[in-house]
Amino acid sequence: MFKGHRLIGIGEILVEFVSHVKNCGLTQVGPYSGPYPSGAPAIFADQAARIGATVTMIGGVGADGFGHTTIARLKQDGVDCSAIKLGSRSTGTAFVSYYDDGTRDFIFHISGTAADDFSLPALPEGPLLLHVSAASLGNPVLRNLIMTYARQVLDQGGKLACDPNARPELMRDDDALRALQEIMQEAHCLLPSTSDLPYLFPDLPLEQAIERLAQRDGLVVLKRGAEGATIFADTRIDLPGYAVTEVDPTGAGDCFCGTFLAELSLGTPVLEAGARANAAGAIAVTRRGPMEGNSSPEEITEFLAQQARLLEGAKA
Repeated sequence: MFKGHRLIGIGEILVEFVSHVKNCGLTQVGPYSGPYPSGAPAIFADQAARIGATVTMIGGVGADGFGHTTIARLKQDGVDCSAIKLGSRSTGTAFVSYYDDGTRDFIFHISGTAADDFSLPALPEGPLLLHVSAASLGNPVLRNLIMTYARQVLDQGGKLACDPNARPELMRDDDALRALQEIMQEAHCLLPSTSDLPYLFPDLPLEQAIERLAQRDGLVVLKRGAEGATIFADTRIDLPGYAVTEVDPTGAGDCFCGTFLAELSLGTPVLEAGARANAAGAIAVTRRGPMEGNSSPEEITEFLAQQARLLEGAKA
């Protein structure tokens, strides 16, 4: 479906600070770690490059320590960073804390930072697949840049993939929803999470929302977190979750998307690509830091082999 396509990520590039104290709601003095390279589109691009895809990232960072360390990480993992602007504004930041039930509080600093201060490059030659993480659409400047570039990609015969990635902290206005609806309408691959469904289908119960997704044209993959994933292609394929120790779930969905689309760009069959993406998402939650959970093809292969051994042992 996407074999031979160059993958493109576009949107906010951040550094993130993670609280080590749960249930603090970002209100208490306590230990944090960071700066971790972050931003959903950047996590996606980094993971896709680690898998072996040809990947370009479009965005902006500051000419400061946060920006330099983030670009160094992306380059180290094989991302083409020629379209990342190194600007005079400070690098965007995010702060996150967790609750015992797995929910999170975020504070984002994106508007007016280097994260929304960049220009669009010329389209690369060859087949293109632009991945849109829709949380980026909440920022008016980013929204205009992303929508402009998405239309250019489509006009050139390229394709779109979309992770709805509904973040209430970032997507507060009707313009963001309208932009997301346009991207979803044009997307050749849709990669929502179950947590996105109340935002996308506010009047439908969960199972009816899933049925609505299944009726879409194109490839749909529903990320179910600890419960695994479901692929809607010619038939419905349910992939089981894995019992892992969750440390930090942020970025796991972006890691899943990066793995899945990268595998497809390399010619991997859909079911195998889904299985490897499902494993990558499970690995991602076991490490603190949104990009620290990104994994190599070898790690994914070993994880799947280990899970197979555990299953055989349970049957014995």
